[in-house]
Amino acid sequence: MALLEKLKSLFKKNKAAESQEPMDLEAVMKKFDRESNTRVWEGVPRILVSCCLAAFAIFCLYVTLFATWLDQVRLSSFMGFIVFLGFLVFPARKGKQKVNSMPWYDIVMMVLGTAAFLYYTIFATTIIQQGVKLEMYQVVIGIIGILALAEVCRRSVGLPILIVAGALVAYAFIWGVNNPDFLKKLSYIVHSLFYSAEGILSTPVNACSKFIAIFIIFGAFLERTGIADFFIKIANAFVGGFSGGPAKVAVVASALEGMVSGSSVGNTVGSGAVTIPLMKKTGYKPEFAAAAEASASTGGQIMPPIMGAAAFLMAENLNLPYSSIVLSAILPAVLYFAGIFIAVHLEAKKEGLRGLTKDELPKLKPLLKKLYLLIPLILLIYLVSSGKNTLQFAAALAIVAAIIVGIINKENRITPKRIFEALAAGGQGIITVAAACGVAGVVAGTITMTGLANQLLNGIVALAGNQVIIALFLTMLCCIVLGMGVPTTANYCIMAATCAPILVRMGVPALAAHFFVFYFGIVADLTPPVALAAYAGAAIAQSNPMKTAFTATKLAIGAFIVPYIFALNPAMLLVDTNAWEVVLISITSFIGIFAVSSSLEGWFLHHMPWYQRILAVVGGLLLIYPGIVTDSIGLAMVAVVVILQLISRKSLAKA
Repeated sequence: MALLEKLKSLFKKNKAAESQEPMDLEAVMKKFDRESNTRVWEGVPRILVSCCLAAFAIFCLYVTLFATWLDQVRLSSFMGFIVFLGFLVFPARKGKQKVNSMPWYDIVMMVLGTAAFLYYTIFATTIIQQGVKLEMYQVVIGIIGILALAEVCRRSVGLPILIVAGALVAYAFIWGVNNPDFLKKLSYIVHSLFYSAEGILSTPVNACSKFIAIFIIFGAFLERTGIADFFIKIANAFVGGFSGGPAKVAVVASALEGMVSGSSVGNTVGSGAVTIPLMKKTGYKPEFAAAAEASASTGGQIMPPIMGAAAFLMAENLNLPYSSIVLSAILPAVLYFAGIFIAVHLEAKKEGLRGLTKDELPKLKPLLKKLYLLIPLILLIYLVSSGKNTLQFAAALAIVAAIIVGIINKENRITPKRIFEALAAGGQGIITVAAACGVAGVVAGTITMTGLANQLLNGIVALAGNQVIIALFLTMLCCIVLGMGVPTTANYCIMAATCAPILVRMGVPALAAHFFVFYFGIVADLTPPVALAAYAGAAIAQSNPMKTAFTATKLAIGAFIVPYIFALNPAMLLVDTNAWEVVLISITSFIGIFAVSSSLEGWFLHHMPWYQRILAVVGGLLLIYPGIVTDSIGLAMVAVVVILQLISRKSLAKA
């Protein structure tokens, strides 16, 4: 895989990690990232599989840019290829795989599952005209298609999302659908989940086919320009020499990589292969080094413009321009990364850690000559923000720009072979996201079909009473539980269907509600007990996984605070505000996040006693919440802490 090859290359270049084997990275990826656990194809079979994946990527580009098919035809054919390639690429279980081996039962499931979706493709018009009445053989075909997709999802994504979907489908059979005739009930459920626009082929898969697929392909091309290595080097050049430099490099590089990455674990391992050993070398504890990388890498999923592809789904769900979603995401994301950056800085000061030496830092001048690597990303942002082009067209032009940039870049020159590899990697990347989106459609469809959404709404509203803050807290818990182990895109799909309506019902603006559930779905990658990004970082750092997860949660405190703030006051999302308010919110929020981070670290100018930590955290929270009164009180409390710190520092200096 291209990702593993890139990781091995980065690992070999890192002098601090010379004692570790590159295969360690492969083991980490296979353990914590289901997408990396693939069949082993060699020789001619590998070429044939790669051709299938590349052909699928080209199919996605054609359908997205040029085809004018019926939605039922477009989406069912898309999912048919997903099932076919899913069985071709992903084995039934983790562990060592036989070379060029595919069991007979996998072939049977692959053929039957693909045929089920392609049956819908071929007879779409007839099925539409039938309405909800299905023949028994059509019910059987639908069941086969649903089960085949579920198995692909299990192999490529994991069990958590399937457990949620399975529980909801069981609820539909037992309590949700009131029909005493079992066969009629079965027919109704299969029609809703397989043949209608309310199940598998609903908004998540539609958005995946129309938008997300082409952006995944764009990411595959962008990766081959060498931009990930560039991000790490440029971060090293700018902040590597400061106190605790490697940790700051991890934050900056992960924020940059996060703009185009769609995987918390992949981002953690990709950057962490370089940054974690360097952090340990400069004196950071293993748990802190792994946690810093994991929290920063997870934050990459909330960093615009891509946001793990959830930005496109959010725009589709809320019927808002994509550019407005990206604009709203900027300040919360910057606050999140500012909190982590401040925390690693204070930890470095507390422990007296140095930065990298001048000889260890990359030269800035040669790096500045490679700023052209950013052209595809800048072009994409410009085209999308201008509103003159569709998302698909903008991404297509960005792919062309990435190819041109790759031709210019002598160190990572794109050749016809690498273009083929990028298409194959893009095709493989789509499988996991599409499978997760399909099962997320089952979740959303079952909730709609059974009316469970209203029951959930009524239950939480009853528990919360008229207190929005209680509803926010209960919704946060739901999001963290439902988001454990679920990929970014499917994560948002589930949250948008189950949790966001609860907050809207309580009076939270729709945009703020969707951002709230998205943030807390994402931090499940850091929150124990299923903290995949933290555990991946711990494996590289050879640290205690649970301690790493708790440290990462502390570092990512911004992700637990900021959503409450913009849910209660959407001005932070730049909603119904003006330029002066934005400036004021930005300044006070940054001071607030600094105060909160100082309190958690127990260090500002020097050690902070308990009462100063309480003053700092309360004052910081008041500053983060937009408002003249809260800002004034918060600023006064933080000022008291600063004065006390200055006085005590002078006393210590005299002593």
